[in-house]
Amino acid sequence: MSTALTWLPALDHPEFIADPVSAALRQWPDGDAEAVQVAEIDPAIADTAALVAATDITLESSANCLVVRARRSGTETLAAVLVLATTKADINTAIRKTLGARKCSFMSMHAAVEATGMEYGGITPIGLPQDWALLIDERVVAQDQIVIGSGVRRSKVRMPGPLAQQLPGAQVITDLAVPIA
Repeated sequence: MSTALTWLPALDHPEFIADPVSAALRQWPDGDAEAVQVAEIDPAIADTAALVAATDITLESSANCLVVRARRSGTETLAAVLVLATTKADINTAIRKTLGARKCSFMSMHAAVEATGMEYGGITPIGLPQDWALLIDERVVAQDQIVIGSGVRRSKVRMPGPLAQQLPGAQVITDLAVPIA
């Protein structure tokens, strides 16, 4: 039996979101920020599969934010990638080429936490460092609503999918991810 989450205005509940997320939301235009909601969850179900199994959230509305490190000629670029849970990020082709890198890899847990100021398993595209690229698979912005991390494991954020393309550094890319068979 799945549990329905209770969604609240994120701006009114900063106790449920990481500090960088709260700071970023306070800088958004009012209409956009008001469209962002937060729901408290048990941290034990923060991972997508567990969340979907325990709540009324679907895989189709769940989006995962991945942190990558790209390298070329001694230069390193840090970026985030936002893909639906029904897809797999194409790190070795689409992401690597988009970032103009020779080598691209997922950041380690420790490095991702340190670089974002967010908890592992709760990293979200809202409130990322301003100089990062945010690569978004086009399927994400096609969703009416997406459920993403809140910067902490004890809650989730829900917002209109098209709003993701307005995040700092956002680039919407066709086939950034491939469907999971």
